[in-house]
Amino acid sequence: MRAKTELRLVHTRHRDADQVEVVEIASGESILLWDVLPRDAKRFVRALRLDLDGLQAEEFLARWGAIASPADLPR
Repeated sequence: MRAKTELRLVHTRHRDADQVEVVEIASGESILLWDVLPRDAKRFVRALRLDLDGLQAEEFLARWGAIASPADLPR
């Protein structure tokens, strides 16, 4: 099943650091959470959305579970 049918992306903007969260729809629990500098948030959220749309849920969680910050994204 596609990740976007099981997971929801929540992006909350703050002055010092944006919060980017992946929530499991069925339970409402936060699965992944990052604090991202506002200047990096747009690229980070775009990459998350692309993978939510294109990957299976298990693949998405394996890939993004290993990413600690925007610096870990491939260029």
